[in-house]
Amino acid sequence: MTGLDPDPAHPSAEELLGRLTAYRSHDAPTHGGRVLSYVYDSGRPDLDRLAGEAAQQMLWVNGLDPTTFPSVALLEGDLVRFGREMLHGPEVTGSVTSGGTESCLLAVLAARQRWARNAQDATAARPRLVLPASAHAAFHKAAHVFGLEVVVVPVDPATGRPCAARMVAALDQPDVALVVVSAPSYPHGVVDPVAEVAGAAAERGIPCHVDACIGGLVLPWWEAAGGGPVPPWDFAVPGVSSISADLHKYGFAPKGASLLLFADGELDRARYFALTGWPGYPVVNPTLLGTRSATSLAAAWAVVGALGADGYVELTGRTVRATAAVRAAVEDVEGLRVLADPVGPLLAVGADDALPPERRVDPHAWAAAVARRGFVLQGQPGMTQADGTVLPRSTHLTMTPVTEDVLPDLVVALREAADEVRGRSSGGGQGAEAGGAGQDTTARTTAPAGPHGIPDPQALAEAARAGGELDLTMVLALIEALPREQSAELLRQFLAAFTAPRQAHGPAQNGGGVSSGHVHPLPRPSRSSLPPSRP
Repeated sequence: MTGLDPDPAHPSAEELLGRLTAYRSHDAPTHGGRVLSYVYDSGRPDLDRLAGEAAQQMLWVNGLDPTTFPSVALLEGDLVRFGREMLHGPEVTGSVTSGGTESCLLAVLAARQRWARNAQDATAARPRLVLPASAHAAFHKAAHVFGLEVVVVPVDPATGRPCAARMVAALDQPDVALVVVSAPSYPHGVVDPVAEVAGAAAERGIPCHVDACIGGLVLPWWEAAGGGPVPPWDFAVPGVSSISADLHKYGFAPKGASLLLFADGELDRARYFALTGWPGYPVVNPTLLGTRSATSLAAAWAVVGALGADGYVELTGRTVRATAAVRAAVEDVEGLRVLADPVGPLLAVGADDALPPERRVDPHAWAAAVARRGFVLQGQPGMTQADGTVLPRSTHLTMTPVTEDVLPDLVVALREAADEVRGRSSGGGQGAEAGGAGQDTTARTTAPAGPHGIPDPQALAEAARAGGELDLTMVLALIEALPREQSAELLRQFLAAFTAPRQAHGPAQNGGGVSSGHVHPLPRPSRSSLPPSRP
């Protein structure tokens, strides 16, 4: 018996919805400002209702064929026009995709196809993708899927930005198909040297993609909302050929909707797949998907239309104030420091290595202590770059408009957590030496160890599922302690085991009235006293 095939009778609608509610009870809250990553809460219940109603109207529409469902083309056209105005590209074209990863994949695909058409001997070469070490993992995924060689340019550990001259020098290698810069980068919240890199790329006939998945709908309003100047980064910069900007982040639309825009129509069309050489219907896909839902498209269209530029400026103003307050609070805590000089609503917090170890605050131990006080932060492992420089371990915070509502409690939690763990270490190894306090070099875990003392991924998953929580500080310490290829393989095996179906056994826990045997708690980041998600 499982949650979807009870015997002897099918469950009622009420029972099914009860089970869904029980499953959702294990999730981090999506509203209320207690989770400072992954979720983007406008604090506007009216927008949530509007998005839901718009999505409901499109529930059964197939985005595969806008000639059959013209509403898809009309909604998408409105959002692309909005993107043109927002990002200063009056002639740009593009699409709405399922999210930032698909937008990045398509940008790389378009550049690869363009390179293949222009290469004198494409069979004798492999296209190159140039990017900073801080570029999003989605670009590495794109290179893996589409067969590009990745050229990684280290970033300055002090600024979080790549050196413009080193980025430009990397463009002089043969067979460069695309260069990527970020606005801002996720790890440190800094804007890369877009103007310098894009200009040099244009001189060499190389497309330049700006990954503004997280910043694309907050940086345009940042200065007007009181956040200070933002370095040039959008289509107003000569040489910027494409931009990705997620509507489901600071556009405050439900997951998943992202804008992918191109300054060059030919490059735009290079991402399309079309086929008439089979006996079925003619196929033309502007995205990686064929059949695709129109629900997120409609929800994004409704939210963007309801907010407009004035609404975004107002919400960004709340985010600006929250970011300034949290940054000031962190900088006032002995043992912590804000890394680099972020522009926008993202902060990376590390240990203050100017202090002796007993006065530093390990950012991963700090995040765990903050979680015990009801707020979820996101740990980022330290790493050693190809040039030998070390990016210290850090903890990431994403601010949203509702962060302003929880500031008093959040600031207290940040300070109390630092006082609790000051001078302690969460463990670590490779790449962590610049970021911790009195760190040891052995990752610690209570899961059974396999060969060479490395935890067995299956046992680790089972232990996490049985306990209902996952020790993320231990996971981050493993990543730092192991070679990156080995830790990546461990994570692959862990997640496969973690998400695998399992036999129902015993009474449901936290089932919310659901029949026994149907609901099983899943592990989540260690935290306490988190309020439930707003419906």
